[in-house]
Amino acid sequence: MQILENISLKPYNSFGIDVKARYFTELKSDEDIVAFYSSLKPELVPVLILGGGSNVLFTKDFEGSVACIRSKGIVKLLETENHVFLKIAAGEVWDDVVKYAVEHGLGGIENLSLIPGNAGSAPIQNIGAYGVEIKDVLYSVEVADVISQHYRAFRPADCELGYRKSIFKKQGKGRFVITGICLKLDKEPVLKLDYGDIRNELDREGIKEPTIAAVRDIIIKIRSSKLPDPLQLGNAGSFFMNPVITADEYARLKEQFPAMPSFGSGSSFKIPGAWLIEQCGFKGKRTGDAGVHVNQPLVLVNYGSATGADILSLAGKIIKSVKNKFGITLEKEVNVI
Repeated sequence: MQILENISLKPYNSFGIDVKARYFTELKSDEDIVAFYSSLKPELVPVLILGGGSNVLFTKDFEGSVACIRSKGIVKLLETENHVFLKIAAGEVWDDVVKYAVEHGLGGIENLSLIPGNAGSAPIQNIGAYGVEIKDVLYSVEVADVISQHYRAFRPADCELGYRKSIFKKQGKGRFVITGICLKLDKEPVLKLDYGDIRNELDREGIKEPTIAAVRDIIIKIRSSKLPDPLQLGNAGSFFMNPVITADEYARLKEQFPAMPSFGSGSSFKIPGAWLIEQCGFKGKRTGDAGVHVNQPLVLVNYGSATGADILSLAGKIIKSVKNKFGITLEKEVNVI
């Protein structure tokens, strides 16, 4: 474990923002994590744990230590009649995990294909797409408690998982470093095809009896057509969460905006943030090198030399406009540093 000084973080965040970390290190094992925290000197504080850098917006240099988790490994812990339990190191690229599962005939996460980031970040955000969330297959989360310097295992109920929320974003932030996750995957997959364009794309491809591999291919195709590749155009995926509103708010807005799409019923409704942003005229809008993606308004992009402040300023304008038009406050999904 080597601690470097004044390192550019441009290669370590998917927005491609060029800021520096006062100190920087890569943690390649659980032992590295414990050793790093046990020998933490005052000048190294504060500490920012970075995974794939796909859900962060840097607005300035980081005057502390950035530690990148780089641990690797996918291991079958247990196999039962119906399930296989996989232990996955936090530094594994998430889409590589999905690919591994599909290649081994294990269902449950194929709908989460091509989500950027590392496995250790998945429960922090409770990542989700196309009707599936990580909480649906999560068996446990292994963490290093940096205060007690002991390892702990969280069961899903302990993680307080919600829509893009978890204990690791709230009271556990800064205390628990995720070292690995365990997933409970199906040997006889039950496909979820009724979200988005999955069924339509399967029909277009003439696939009548889809496999998990076919579903993964379709979702990769859909996501690739709508979302920019961070290697080609800096972005952090969805910058905003889809807002959830009450039934009364929904009824009022639906009367005023009959075309407004929604998901849910009963006491709450989820409104597509992309639709709200597009109605405010921001789809494809660009200010300097900060912009809103032409195909997916939830995605803010860096066309080259935008700063974090540029991106954040654009986000603020969007939030204000949506609030003024709909009375809805968009929440940022991206972690702003």
